[in-house]
Amino acid sequence: MIRMLARPAAAAALAGCIVAVGLQQPASATSVRPPAFKFEDFTLPNGLRVVLLEDHSTPIVHVTLWDHVGSKDEKRGRTGFAHLFEHMMFKGSRNVAPEAHTSYIASVGGQSNAYTNEDTTVFWQTVPAQYLPLTLWLEADRMASLRVEDSTFKMEREVVKEERRQRVENQPYGRLSEIIYDTAFTTHPYKHPVIGSMQDLEAASIEDVREFHRTYYRPDNATLVIVGDFEPTVARSLVEREFSKVPRPTGTVPRNIPQEPKRTSELRVTIEEDWPLPAVVVAYPITYDGNPDSYPLHVAAKVLSDGASSRIHQRLVYKERLALSAFGQANLIEDPNLFYAVAVVAPGQSPAKAADALIEEMDRLVTAPITARELQRAKNQFARDYVIGRQTVQGKASMLAHAVVLHKGDVGTADGEFDIFQKMTVEDVQRVARTYFTPQTLMVLTVMPRGQRPVGDE
Repeated sequence: MIRMLARPAAAAALAGCIVAVGLQQPASATSVRPPAFKFEDFTLPNGLRVVLLEDHSTPIVHVTLWDHVGSKDEKRGRTGFAHLFEHMMFKGSRNVAPEAHTSYIASVGGQSNAYTNEDTTVFWQTVPAQYLPLTLWLEADRMASLRVEDSTFKMEREVVKEERRQRVENQPYGRLSEIIYDTAFTTHPYKHPVIGSMQDLEAASIEDVREFHRTYYRPDNATLVIVGDFEPTVARSLVEREFSKVPRPTGTVPRNIPQEPKRTSELRVTIEEDWPLPAVVVAYPITYDGNPDSYPLHVAAKVLSDGASSRIHQRLVYKERLALSAFGQANLIEDPNLFYAVAVVAPGQSPAKAADALIEEMDRLVTAPITARELQRAKNQFARDYVIGRQTVQGKASMLAHAVVLHKGDVGTADGEFDIFQKMTVEDVQRVARTYFTPQTLMVLTVMPRGQRPVGDE
């Protein structure tokens, strides 16, 4: 699962300066464009896509490998495998003992970690520049010869089950996300959580797991990005030497993911959970990351729910005191997903009233354009995120890998999205709101504390 890095103090200070300057600018002001990446992009004969970005600002290198496999590639009844392999990848390969990969990186002063989401499984290392050869050798060895052994599988399965207990089942509102997606989706595998279910993890066999590994963890389904203090000719030579050892697989990676049918009528669902207060969710199906409509949806999400000054926080939490917290997001990933807003209802307040307020705020995006000031604030926030994202070699590598893997190989979008956001208009935001926030696609989910669901609610 994603482990967030602490934002450096300097970055926070810079962000504050950018926002402060932005708020003093006239509504038509635009941000200074960050310089474009100058990278080398090539593919090995075995299908591995490689992007090199030379950066001598610090004497370190960041190496990240994105396997294009996530929870959406899992079959119904066999969930949690991608996340399980996030763990299994550290359990040894032909020339590396279990847990030695992490130890090697730590012993040279480096850091390493991994995370899994719906679409990808990502492994990364940041090391002093002179240890780039070691890092590439480690990555290539586990790509070529990962040990998928029954004893390791059973041990890691227990680790994942415990992780699920701690992070999902035993956390207040920890199941909120999986309840939202289980309710909103009927067919697409976004219906199930990345971490999988206890039943599926328990039912998995070693042959199921080995088949999943053979199918997806292959060089022609991976992207290697290296950013940092290296000479490109040397780095390319090292990549070719280490990763050319991995044979080109036969056949193609299956992408037969069932698509979610379009919802044609409003959906209202009420359930019960062992939670102290009710929660209400208002959600609409939206498009995918990289679609032209996705960019105005990002802006709509910021206006609606980003921070204490956002519309739903101001109305539901600050002014009307309907909710203890209210937030939302446009979850724009590889396949069409959800735009949703959530309110944890304040004691003594009506869940229905909170839901109505959320719907009214979504409708307000449809019926009236956002203000020029709101649009400029959102643009400033995106400019801030771009600058902060490019401050580190890890941030730069993540932008490049995201563009390759989730934007169908179009690495140029790592730079191009800045201009898209800066050219956006209030009419763009209203147009996408009218397109996606429709009565026939609305879902209202109410989660009541157990025993408090009104009689007759379904």
